[in-house]
Amino acid sequence: MAKLSEVTRRRSGEDLTAKADEILRKAEEKGVTKNFFFVTTFRRYQVQMQIMDALKAAMDEDGPLVVKEYVKGRKNIVANPAITEYNRTATAANGTVATLLNIVKNLPEEKEKEKSKLELLLDEA
Repeated sequence: MAKLSEVTRRRSGEDLTAKADEILRKAEEKGVTKNFFFVTTFRRYQVQMQIMDALKAAMDEDGPLVVKEYVKGRKNIVANPAITEYNRTATAANGTVATLLNIVKNLPEEKEKEKSKLELLLDEA
């Protein structure tokens, strides 16, 4: 049976790289790749993806269930905590992508609005 990270990488590893490339391409088209908010948000997305890869590796190594030892030495089988952290990181990464797409979509429009306002002010002067 294939490990989770192998299956995920086969299904989405290239997709994630392709999505990141697509976001960068769209950002270049819109001229926002040097924007502070875009750059910092994109870096955050890259870190989140690295964290998810590490968590996938931990889940592959330890499996979905782990043994937790309590104070008196009693052992309990519990869900791997990496699963919870993976889900939290994935949720955060989804929000980060939404923010990136919002920046790519709306920042050029905001620049045009500001440019139009400036032109109006200069025309009135």
